[in-house]
Amino acid sequence: MTLPIAVSAALSQRDAARFCEAILPAVSRTFALGIKVLPGALGQAVLDAYLLCRIADTVEDAPAVDPHVKAALFDDFLAAFNDTAALERFLQGVKPLVGDEAHLSLTLNADLVFAHFAVLPPKTRAVVQKWVAEMAIGMRKFVLLYPDGIRIQTVEEYKEYCYYVAGTVGYMLTDLWHEHSSSIGTKRHAILRERCRAFAEALQTVNILKDVAVDAEKENSVYVPEELLRAHGSSQSSILAPELIAKNREALTQLIQLAWHDLEEARMYLLLIPRRAISIRLFCILPLLLAYATLRDLVQSTAMLKPGGSVKISRREVKSLLMTGSMLVMSNAGVRWLVERVRRRAFVLELVTAP
Repeated sequence: MTLPIAVSAALSQRDAARFCEAILPAVSRTFALGIKVLPGALGQAVLDAYLLCRIADTVEDAPAVDPHVKAALFDDFLAAFNDTAALERFLQGVKPLVGDEAHLSLTLNADLVFAHFAVLPPKTRAVVQKWVAEMAIGMRKFVLLYPDGIRIQTVEEYKEYCYYVAGTVGYMLTDLWHEHSSSIGTKRHAILRERCRAFAEALQTVNILKDVAVDAEKENSVYVPEELLRAHGSSQSSILAPELIAKNREALTQLIQLAWHDLEEARMYLLLIPRRAISIRLFCILPLLLAYATLRDLVQSTAMLKPGGSVKISRREVKSLLMTGSMLVMSNAGVRWLVERVRRRAFVLELVTAP
């Protein structure tokens, strides 16, 4: 029996919603926790926006794919917002991709993400589309610029890359806060926009620093600028060389300083969000605390410069930061105290259990 069109559409939307909600924790545990606290259309918008960005990222990172093929996929991905034929081409084009299983599953079901996105309010869709497109255009540029794998050459180029893959997200989120939160009016929106790029790029730089080896080995990408490595007697081709580990560590100093600076801007960004917008504060605080903790450990480590290595904080600290951050998020003084405490040493609560 053929279902009535209205019923069929409702079932399709239900499938799309279920898929998007189910796939999110598989592609990002941290953002899954944050997105859950955002209400209604705002929560759905950030969910769909994150998944769309992750799809673009999966195309960028796919190994052993001709860069012109990737460029065509980005073109179809961008056109898919308004063209079902382009979406079908994209779905066919991504079938040969290899990589992380969860990311591939998301990308192969991009039609469900676009279906879920399509029911958002028009102004919300416009915000998301604008910034996702900006990100994808930048990714396309770098894929073509470095056909044999991304090799960032200068600090200025590094900043440009981080703008495309992360800064755009900061602007998108801030525009969505303004669109959906009555406590973030025009003036506060303008103030937040002054720091939103640094907020997102701080998280990106910390991720790049902790995963130098992972990016080089699994994605054939080196984001540490060649000019920094050469200034310390190394190069991108020697970034994991055991005999050069001290020089490679020194080459990271400028990026570490950049991360600290941007994290301070990110902290101010959080504190400038009105306390009435508690869900938005909750969304922002955990990734910020995790970035501070990771950078703290990274400063004392060389693990990220060894094959198979990375810098990760303990699960106990993640849980402690989640719990304490949630309790203190409404207090600016409490947030300042917690950030300063995390900067100094690992923050792990001693949980007392009943005998």
